[in-house]
Amino acid sequence: MPRWKALPDELDPQVKEFTTQLRRLVDRGGLSAAALSDRTGYSRTSWERYLGGRLLAPKGAVVALAEATGTDPVHLTTMWELAERAWSRSEQRHDMTMEAIRISQARAALGEFGEPPVVSRTAADGGRTPRRPGGAVATPGVAGPAGVSPTVPAQPTAPDADRREATGPRGPAAQEAPAAGAGGGGRRRLTMFLAGAAGVAVIVAGVFLLTGGDGGGKKHPVGAASSAPAGAAATALPAGVKCAGAGCTGKDAEAMGCSGDLVSTTRSAAVGAVTLEVRYSSTCGAAWGRITGAARGDSVRVTAGTTSRTGDITADGDTIAYTPMVAVRDAAQAKACATLASGPTGCTP
Repeated sequence: MPRWKALPDELDPQVKEFTTQLRRLVDRGGLSAAALSDRTGYSRTSWERYLGGRLLAPKGAVVALAEATGTDPVHLTTMWELAERAWSRSEQRHDMTMEAIRISQARAALGEFGEPPVVSRTAADGGRTPRRPGGAVATPGVAGPAGVSPTVPAQPTAPDADRREATGPRGPAAQEAPAAGAGGGGRRRLTMFLAGAAGVAVIVAGVFLLTGGDGGGKKHPVGAASSAPAGAAATALPAGVKCAGAGCTGKDAEAMGCSGDLVSTTRSAAVGAVTLEVRYSSTCGAAWGRITGAARGDSVRVTAGTTSRTGDITADGDTIAYTPMVAVRDAAQAKACATLASGPTGCTP
């Protein structure tokens, strides 16, 4: 076996110590790559990943190495348990980092739609809305010269209207008006009051539509809700990741960029000498099943709700099988089961 390469600096100290111990056992046993694969049942590629620090060896591989080198498996599996906990903590921290990156990218994508338009408040704000000469309310976005509504003149408040109806019109011109004219003026005032109320209702409805009716003062650009998701979903995925959610169902995790540093083992179980796992990528929003230490004819199935996918080993010498992915909202939705050619079956908790 070639000289060992330095382990990655970012590797957890406990994982690094465990991997170093595995290297020592291989060196002590004088095992070549081919001999290591033959004696343990795990492929040469898998051992390159385990001994290179790119993947934590499953418990089955650790026990097989102990048997091949005449080492007490109890002490070695104790070290493996500590390393497995450290590996899981590292994966959780990585998942949180990737989630923060996705949130940041989504916010940046949504920010491309710009700030919402500013809408002035109506007369219900206590009279703080700017008014044009003549008392008309200046309302941005309403048709008319200089933003002034041509159909909504300034109207008296309800108490003012009541007082005017009770006391009648004032001033010299009003005093000289005949009685019939006074009656016509009352009808005109009533008509103007109703028109004004209708106009205010139109303005309030317009403000409601522009602000999205959230009642909390938050304004959103019109149309952003319908156009943002497609662009945001595309830009939120890290480089190399080719699917997310339902788009990953039925596809290979490695080909879609969902494995490697983006995956963690959320559940595992032993089925005979085979290790069964549920693999989950929060970045891709998908899970899949895996068996290691397996043999030809062994199969694994992952299920999420009514959706399931199966993978099996069809060639001699292969010891690892994966299922295609299924979309899940979280890892708890997925369950993996294994069926061995020798008869035993089992599932993850």
